[in-house]
Amino acid sequence: MSEATQLTAAQRADLRTVAAMIVPESAEYRVPGADDPAIQADMLATLGRDTALVAQALDHLGKLAGQPLAELDEVRRDAVAQEFRKHGGAAAATLVRVVLQCYYRDDRVLRSLGLELRAPVPKGHVLPDGDWSLLDPVRARGGVLRRATQG
Repeated sequence: MSEATQLTAAQRADLRTVAAMIVPESAEYRVPGADDPAIQADMLATLGRDTALVAQALDHLGKLAGQPLAELDEVRRDAVAQEFRKHGGAAAATLVRVVLQCYYRDDRVLRSLGLELRAPVPKGHVLPDGDWSLLDPVRARGGVLRRATQG
């Protein structure tokens, strides 16, 4: 069973609403909100070991709200979010981290920040497999041996 199926439909809907509250869409910067379907799919696919804490956070939010978050007016939703921040603990921190982590690895967001869609090094230079010549200066220094001490 995939981790994403461990979230109920109501939890997934609340996750979408919370994500939009954390990072709303910006027409000015031409970036999606964290509730974008592709970003949501990434969140659900990569929850992994965070699933239990995210589910706990969403359950806590659901109890505070008393109904689906999307059905609350903006003022009530903000009040629920403030209360959640105060008392959400590790589950709240995990929920926010999951949303931001998936948001900031989206290609559209990276482009809007002026980042290239690749690892920052080796800046386009392809290193042949098995070419360990970069380690030659390290090898030239020889081994560093230190006496172990007992504390």
